[in-house]
Amino acid sequence: MSAPIYELLKRPDELHVVEQAHRQPRFVEDSVRIALKGALDAYPELDDEDFLYSRQINFETIHSHDVLAERYGTVGELRGELEHGTRLERHTELGSWLAP
Repeated sequence: MSAPIYELLKRPDELHVVEQAHRQPRFVEDSVRIALKGALDAYPELDDEDFLYSRQINFETIHSHDVLAERYGTVGELRGELEHGTRLERHTELGSWLAP
């Protein structure tokens, strides 16, 4: 998520994309956080009780393991974290949000 993805590239264009990705590297956790913020910004009409879930797996090429990051909670919880910069100790989980 640190550079756009294209289906077909010529070598000079591929170099440009790779250089762009290296100029703004992101950890998988950053990508999940950015995705949630993007959803909150794009849909300001979401109610505080709505639920958001973001998950990303980075398939590592230089490590012997892949990296997974996920973040979830109600819109109100996530908005509060972004506004105040503090992480809640406990977030609403999907199962409890779906329960009657």
